[in-house]
Order: sequence, then C-alpha cells, then structure tokens
Amino acid sequence: MSEQQQDDNALAGFMSHLIELRARLIRSLIAVGVILLAMLPFSNKLYTLLALPMLRALPIGAHMIATEVTTPFFVPMKVAMMAAFLMALPYVLYQAWAFIAPGLYSHEKRLVLPLVVSSTVLFYTGMAFAYFLVFPVVFGFITAAAPEGVAVMTDIDKYLGFVLTMFMAFGLTFEVPVAIVVLVRLGVVSVAFLRDIRRYVIVGAFVVGAIFTPPDIVSQSLLAIPLCLLYEIGILVASRWKPKAGS
Repeated sequence: MSEQQQDDNALAGFMSHLIELRARLIRSLIAVGVILLAMLPFSNKLYTLLALPMLRALPIGAHMIATEVTTPFFVPMKVAMMAAFLMALPYVLYQAWAFIAPGLYSHEKRLVLPLVVSSTVLFYTGMAFAYFLVFPVVFGFITAAAPEGVAVMTDIDKYLGFVLTMFMAFGLTFEVPVAIVVLVRLGVVSVAFLRDIRRYVIVGAFVVGAIFTPPDIVSQSLLAIPLCLLYEIGILVASRWKPKAGS
C-alpha cells in the first residue's frame, strides 16, 4: 500500500469518527430538547419546587422577589433546562460511552463503564444531599442571622445562581471516590500517598466548606465531613481495585 493510500485511509477513518461524533452529539441534543419541551409547561412548578427550602425558611409573610422585568420568565426556563439536562444525562453519557467504547481494550471497558455509572449516581446523590439536608440548614441560618427590621426577600435569579453553585460543589464533592480510583488506576498517585496526606485533605475540606457555604461551622461541616468520608471511601475502594504489579 502506497503512502498516499495510507493517508487517504487515515483521513477517511478520521472523517468517519467525526461524522459519528456529530451524530451522537445531535442525538444528545435532541434528547435534551425533547425533555425540555416536556418540562416547559411545568417550569414555574419546577422553580417552586427548587425554591421550597428557602420558602420554608422565610418568616411568615415574607416571599421571594424578581428585580428584573424578564426574570419571572427566564429563571423558570433556566430551571427547566437544568432539569432536562439532568434527566437526559444518562442517555448523553451512554452516547459518549458508545463513541469511545470501540477504541478501548476489554479491561478498559470493564473499568470505564462502572466509573461512568457510579459517577452519575454520585453526582445525583450529591445534589440530593444538598437539597434535602444542606439547604434547610443554610437557609435557616441565613434568615435567622438577618438583623432586626431587615426583611429577607431573596431575588429569584440570585437564588438560582446560589443553588446551582451549591449543586456543583456537592455534586463534585461526591465524585471524590471516582477521582481517587481513576488516579490510582492510572498510577498517578499511590494509596500510601493518599493515606499520608489525609491530614491535609481534612484541612482542605474545611477550607472548601468555608468557601462554598455560609460562614457558620454547621454549614461548613455539612460539606467538609462528607468530603472527608468520601475521601476515605475512595481510598478503600482504590486499595481493593488498584492495578496489579506488572500489569
């Protein structure tokens, strides 16, 4: 086979991969779009559900406000988009998995698929942890800390931004075991090293908690303690799933 033919075959293979990637991206976008269309009629109810922890923490007679003209329309739509993406996430990850799977060895497939599934479940779990356990404590603290004579009336757009930040913080926090397993499997770090830096991780966990939560020890602990526990779980799983010497 001539060099020109080899170049043509390589280009054809590259183009076929691009076409497949485009097709899978389109399928993912269609899935998100279809779910979004189904969610739009319920966008206001979705926002009310998202705001429920804050609404419950507000004093009797207090309410949330919208300070921009278009906010009452666009903020519920953003919530519907977020809900659509989260609902379509398993399908989107499946499309990503189906794209890369043909290029993986059998042992890599056995590793990647459980990591994809577990990372998705853990991210959902982190969001649920924030919504059901952290938000009531955080918003209760915020409303209770307001000076006398100050009415707490949170803007709905700023509330959404705060909630999304917390969701990302806790969702990523719950990904710690997956990150540890991947790093150990790739040989980037060792289990012994992870155990040696445990004390620094604990300090770092409380620093992260102070950054992403209100400045009270309870709220900080609600992020820092799960982070430390998940770090230990990651070490435990990685020690049982680490690559064998010489493999």
